[in-house]
Amino acid sequence: MSQTTLLGNYRPGTTVLHRMTPGAKLGLLAVTAIVLVLFRSPPLALGALAVAVALTTWTAGGLRAVRQTLRRIAFVAVMLGAWLAWQKGWPRAVDSVGDLLALVLLSSVLTATTAVDDMLDTITRGVEPFRRFGVSPERVALVFSLTIRAIPTTLEIAHETRDAAVARGLQRSPRARLIPLVIRVVANARSTGAALHARGIGDD
Repeated sequence: MSQTTLLGNYRPGTTVLHRMTPGAKLGLLAVTAIVLVLFRSPPLALGALAVAVALTTWTAGGLRAVRQTLRRIAFVAVMLGAWLAWQKGWPRAVDSVGDLLALVLLSSVLTATTAVDDMLDTITRGVEPFRRFGVSPERVALVFSLTIRAIPTTLEIAHETRDAAVARGLQRSPRARLIPLVIRVVANARSTGAALHARGIGDD
């Protein structure tokens, strides 16, 4: 059973990815992202997507996890793909959308196989050398965790806003989607800020 955390849904397990250190997994994710960005290739993007689907199925809860993750980003992927196909052609659209979906799935694999405490400890240790320059490793770890959590939350809000617009027969109205989306995202950010303030975070 998955354990909901600040960074996502951690699923305890004994796979190779579960046993890898958080630093190694973060490094592999970063290298993968760099390679996909530097080498524009539809076959490479589709290959990365296939690997990401396999890893998500293996470690994050089966094909259901794949569907849930892709469902959250489907609207963004479709809009991006349509725009790129129109402006740059289908090969560029396939490459960019494939890269996006692959990296989203690989990020879900990272959070599914890494406990939140281990993740934050790794980030804190990585930033520790910069403390002498006035950087707070604890705050950096907090910002990182909040950012990661905000991505699926924002996508879920976008999906709910779209469903609400469709239910009212306003699926063709950008205003019916955009305004509620902005209001809800800002409200969520304010509530998060209020919760942090209530715990004394940021007072100094």
